[in-house]
Amino acid sequence: MHGAEILVKTLLANGMDACFANPGTSELHALAAFDSMPGVRCVPTLFEGVATGAADGYARMTGRPAATLLHLGPGLANGLANLHNARRARVPVLNIVGDHATWHRNADAPLTSDVEGLARPMSCWVRMVPDAASVRVDAAEAIRAALTPPTGVATLILPSDSSWDQTPDVEPIRVEAPAPAAPDGGALRAAIEALRGGRRAVLMLNGAATSAAGLELAGRIAARTGATLFAHTGATRIERGAGRVAVDRFPYPFDLGVAALKDAEHIVLIGATEPVGFFAYPGKPSRLAPEGARIHDAAPPGTDALAALAWLAEAVGAAEAPVQALALPDLATGAVTADAIGRSLAALLPEGAVVVDEAISNSAMAYNPCRGARPHDWLTITGGSIGIGMPLALGAAVACPERKVVTLQADGSGMYTLQALWSQARENADVVTIVYANRRYGILQWEMGNLGFAEPGPSARACTDIGRPDLDWVGLAAGMGVEGGRAEDMERFNVLLKHALGRRGPFLIEAVL
Repeated sequence: MHGAEILVKTLLANGMDACFANPGTSELHALAAFDSMPGVRCVPTLFEGVATGAADGYARMTGRPAATLLHLGPGLANGLANLHNARRARVPVLNIVGDHATWHRNADAPLTSDVEGLARPMSCWVRMVPDAASVRVDAAEAIRAALTPPTGVATLILPSDSSWDQTPDVEPIRVEAPAPAAPDGGALRAAIEALRGGRRAVLMLNGAATSAAGLELAGRIAARTGATLFAHTGATRIERGAGRVAVDRFPYPFDLGVAALKDAEHIVLIGATEPVGFFAYPGKPSRLAPEGARIHDAAPPGTDALAALAWLAEAVGAAEAPVQALALPDLATGAVTADAIGRSLAALLPEGAVVVDEAISNSAMAYNPCRGARPHDWLTITGGSIGIGMPLALGAAVACPERKVVTLQADGSGMYTLQALWSQARENADVVTIVYANRRYGILQWEMGNLGFAEPGPSARACTDIGRPDLDWVGLAAGMGVEGGRAEDMERFNVLLKHALGRRGPFLIEAVL
């Protein structure tokens, strides 16, 4: 068999059924192998950042890796921003990157680059496959690395000759996903003492701890001890809505983060990292916890967060967890605002929906009203690298075709990966995209005020204003094959959202703020 066929055979043996691809010449034997060995759905993308973001969305919804297929170092470089988000989300991704034939590298052809060097900062594992005979073991090792807690991006670099050379047909290696490590008993005992002692404590949650099961345990602990629950600012996936334990997301703004922790004596981390400032600010510290507060890393990423929560719940004699009642607001009317969009979304969001949140400066205005919406999942931008919303939604829709996906998309960051709309149309992905068209990088304008610039000058205004000309999102979507409509008041927005939720396939709403 060709090396590429051994690769595809290994994917199939390990239950991998999706590949988000933007291939070039060096990957054509891999494409041919997908044709000769059906079973992996190849989803074409027009930009590598769409492929890597979609693989992240697929993994968040399934817990299993999808593959990417990228072209040499420059193609990998185009996908790095969303691999950064995937790394921060700690989701499994098999990142397959083609390279020149091993004997061609010394020729220094125009596309020659240090692929391994480019891959390493965003990957938990990197390997160049030296020859076709090594594909069997190296591909299996890559899958194992991606699945090893804390899961991550494993980059397998496949030179052309390792792909096209032939090797004896072999049985593929089937990989068993390693179990997460047991939480450390000493760290848990310290956390138990903090929670039992009547002191002001915070439980900071991420990973499995923000699943419905994790939040139920955390809610029981909070009900008994009075601890405050927060999901990490960049929580990977939160299962929320009616019938589940509600959790606030830890605030992004520095001063709000400090205020949220100002009385905390103990901060217990379950699947989460310590909250720190997103950026540095003159005269302000990096850490948000008050001086003297103790940090308890009770279940670091890669350990069994549910086991840690169960242990804590039993130790403190946890009470019944209060669950969120169904609380649907009335549809908003009048002017289009971020608050109004949030209210109408909460009223209409169907049960089982997946919300992909890249609303950036308008995020909280959607998250908070949906607290009592029908049960749904909420996916956030984990690493702060913008341009993930529409690709993440593509991956979630491929992973869960029976669920409606709703993307909350800031207009500036949406332009980073606009090509995802074309892939959504091509795959008939069931995605509603709501574009917050405020014609500016609102978060940058807000941050300028944080840094003391009360009145931005003409250069600052020019680089944070994305009007003149205004983006025509309905026209852009139509050019990608996606139907859409523009809403300049909430009455029109409500009509469009009802229409989009009542049909199958991609639809875009440009909400003009």
